[in-house]
Amino acid sequence: MFLVSLSYKKDLNEVAQFMEPHNLFLEKYYAARKFIFSGRKNPRTGGVILVRGVDKAGLMALLKEDPFYQHEVADYEITEVIPTKYDPDFACFMA
Repeated sequence: MFLVSLSYKKDLNEVAQFMEPHNLFLEKYYAARKFIFSGRKNPRTGGVILVRGVDKAGLMALLKEDPFYQHEVADYEITEVIPTKYDPDFACFMA
C-alpha cells in the first residue's frame, strides 16, 4: 500500500485547468479498485491518494497517466505503508 502526497508546483489557476482530467484519472483507478481515498490538503497545497494492489513499478506507471504529472503541475512523494494495526472496518482494503 502506498501513500502518495502531491505538492502543487504551479499556481492554483493553472492547477484548475487540469482538475477535470485529473478527476477522470482518479475515477479510472477507483473503478479498478486501486485507490482507497484521495483528497485535497488543507491548506490547499496539493493532495493525497492512498493506493493498494500495485508494486512500486506499477504505481509509477499509473502515476505517469495523471495529467498533473504529465503537465508538471505537482511533485509526488511516495511512502510505502505496511499496515499492522487497523480498525476492523478497514480490513476490506487489505485484500
